[in-house]
Amino acid sequence: MAHDFNFGVLREIGHRPWPMPTGPWIMTQTWHDLLFAHWPVEPPLLAALIPPSLELDLFDGRAWLGIVPFHMTNVAPRGVPALPWMSAFPELNVRTYVRVGAKAGVYFFSLDAGNSVAVRVARTMFHLPYHSASMQVEQRGDGIHYVSRRNSDKAPAAELVATYRPTGPVFHPREGSLEYFLTERYCLYTVNKKGDMFTVEIHHPAWPLQVADAEIAANSMAESAGIQPTTASPLLHFAKRQDMVNWGRTRIAAR
Repeated sequence: MAHDFNFGVLREIGHRPWPMPTGPWIMTQTWHDLLFAHWPVEPPLLAALIPPSLELDLFDGRAWLGIVPFHMTNVAPRGVPALPWMSAFPELNVRTYVRVGAKAGVYFFSLDAGNSVAVRVARTMFHLPYHSASMQVEQRGDGIHYVSRRNSDKAPAAELVATYRPTGPVFHPREGSLEYFLTERYCLYTVNKKGDMFTVEIHHPAWPLQVADAEIAANSMAESAGIQPTTASPLLHFAKRQDMVNWGRTRIAAR
């Protein structure tokens, strides 16, 4: 498998909300054909489901739930070539937005992946709630047909069946806009079973977003996380490609 990661992204730092971490990054990933599907949720409903050490991040008083399907290549430790059995697979995450002090980040309710080895590694290295799933991603005309059905016996059943496509030109979200709030985040937070809190720093260029539409035939991802579905239509954005690096997890003191 060719490793076509664009290392030039490491020089694109002017858009970041805080400086790059000083230590060495440890892994590359390239994300393809992302759909950002977001629904507004009453803040108390999400606040009850995140660890108490995290503060729910709001935009104009509203909390947001994101369901983000995509597929990855170039998943490899620093200095290691991409491997056919490990470095390319689909992923689907269910997330909301949190902060610790002034640093805004992402909190994942679940991450489903089509590679069982990657699931085990990510659970161990990053304390993230990864689950194995049967997943297919197919280009259909100008759209992406995405199917994910969780096959883990240690988590509630969950599936997503959707076809989505971009419908507008590429734009970079303006700082202060809702699109910026939902996408331009450069760390994630996770809490282990003992209540210890960790952060993982990431870096990528500013998001090249496009307005999108989607036909969602099945979606039980929110219910699997204990979140009642909303009848509101989702806010949809597409991104064709994003190259990113991440650092290792760092333990941080609870607020």
